[in-house]
Amino acid sequence: MAIRKLEHTGVMVNNLEESIDFYTRILGMELNGILEHNQPGMRLAFLAFSGQTAELELIEGYPSAVASEGQVHHLAFTVDDIEAEAERLRALGVTFTDPEITTLRNQARYIFFTGPNGEQLELFQPTTQA
Repeated sequence: MAIRKLEHTGVMVNNLEESIDFYTRILGMELNGILEHNQPGMRLAFLAFSGQTAELELIEGYPSAVASEGQVHHLAFTVDDIEAEAERLRALGVTFTDPEITTLRNQARYIFFTGPNGEQLELFQPTTQA
């Protein structure tokens, strides 16, 4: 098969520095680099968790009306202890969409919160840790 891995997920943001701060300081990702795009006024930042290869691409200055390219509904982050991580984020001022953690039928658990640009983010605790 030619497709080998998930490379990155792109998320449009209003303020690159504010978003980098959120994803590094609050969520614990590492900044791998910032790139000035060929299109004037457009900048990209690439972030990942330590030891991981899939990256989050933050895109500032992207044309706003590009419906044919679709949208990202949410990004999910795997956690070992969802209660502890939710409390840590609350202490840092993160706003949760619903204050309650949802438990699925298979006992996996999740809770949604918002990023600095209103993007929908999810803490996800799988049934079995990978």
